[in-house]
Amino acid sequence: MKLAYIAAGAANMYCGSCIHDNTLARALQKKGVQTALIPTYTPLRTDERNVSMDRVFFGGINVFLQQKSALFRHTPRFIDRLFESPRLLRWVAKFSAATDARDLGGLTVSTLKGEQGLQRKELAKLIEWLRDDYKPDLVQLTNSMFTGFARMIKQELGVPVLCSLQGEDLFLESLIEPYKTQARELLRERSRDIDGFLANSEYYREFMNEYIGAPREKIHVVPLGLDLEGYDSPAAVDGPDPFVIGFLARVSPEKGFHVIAEAFHELAALVGKERIKLHVAGYEDEKDKAYIHKQKERLEAWGLADRVAYAGEVDRAGKLAFYRELNVFSTPAPYKEPKGLSALEAMASGVPVVQPDHGAFPAMIADTGGGVLTKPNDPKALALALKTLMDDPKRRLELGRKGRESVHARYSETVMAENTLAVYRQFAPQSPSPDGEKPAPVTAS
Repeated sequence: MKLAYIAAGAANMYCGSCIHDNTLARALQKKGVQTALIPTYTPLRTDERNVSMDRVFFGGINVFLQQKSALFRHTPRFIDRLFESPRLLRWVAKFSAATDARDLGGLTVSTLKGEQGLQRKELAKLIEWLRDDYKPDLVQLTNSMFTGFARMIKQELGVPVLCSLQGEDLFLESLIEPYKTQARELLRERSRDIDGFLANSEYYREFMNEYIGAPREKIHVVPLGLDLEGYDSPAAVDGPDPFVIGFLARVSPEKGFHVIAEAFHELAALVGKERIKLHVAGYEDEKDKAYIHKQKERLEAWGLADRVAYAGEVDRAGKLAFYRELNVFSTPAPYKEPKGLSALEAMASGVPVVQPDHGAFPAMIADTGGGVLTKPNDPKALALALKTLMDDPKRRLELGRKGRESVHARYSETVMAENTLAVYRQFAPQSPSPDGEKPAPVTAS
């Protein structure tokens, strides 16, 4: 089987979707599937060994220029290549936070229009390479924002097109009008061109069944999987004070940094601040600068600034070390998370989690036994749940053990690849090469 996996770069941020796509592509390669992980917009940034191609299609600079000016929709390819350098795309991505909301909405609508959009030239380049050079048996799109690609891919290549569902509603609902409504309508229309969808949780299957109007039977649930290398030594979660609480996610309102900050304040009032610490890691977006500053000011006003450690964005080694420092982990997102990758990583490290009782988390906690649920968007309830675990080291140890054993047994990259292949074979039944045969890396000139 030859798979073309079209992924989306997230500029200079470690992105959960990018990490997931890269982990899955590498695991499929280990299974003998010839997999081209194809970056779009910007190069992929992942904290694992990167198996993506060294060429970026649908490059962010050309896409933006073609959105803004008709001139760039007709420039010759040698001009386009000037803006396709991965190094240049990484540099320009540093300033992406300055993009106007109206530009973002218009670009989203145009991308969903596919061959009828303003970036049809970029789409044609991608399809030309797929058709004439790579010739896949199946094409996988990273998220439903790319459903506009499917119609032309199927017309030109005659192969099935599948699409992952990875939390797109959060992005779509943030668009300004009239783009939000236009994008939603286009997504429902273009989703009809997709042969099958893959969601990481039963919750998101049901949600997207309604949101995009795709028949439930077309949405296949494939749980997340982790590259478990380095998760060998479990954290000492039953250790003495200070009791260390961890938060690792994009430091933003969507991920609930304000909720964990206030819960930390509530917990300090219950047990004394000298007994607890909060360790925070994750990307800080320029657009969230004022929000982050406000939360830090609140923590300082509460007299807790010296009890909070900020690690910033961490690489893989830093992430593994971060989890080993913790007694408990929580990312109390008000948004109903469809994945919950960091919670799985914490459990893989033997750290019990306290997560909101919505989105993907109820099923995840029920399946792993690696944590407890609490009322969403309620700092007092979160503080009480944290105190309960703080007061019971034996329970923390037991939750950590159960979570770690479950994740290592059922949420590995190997299990994820096997479950994904089972879906792929429904659409492209060719068997992959025997396990252990590693296909050569795919490049594009």
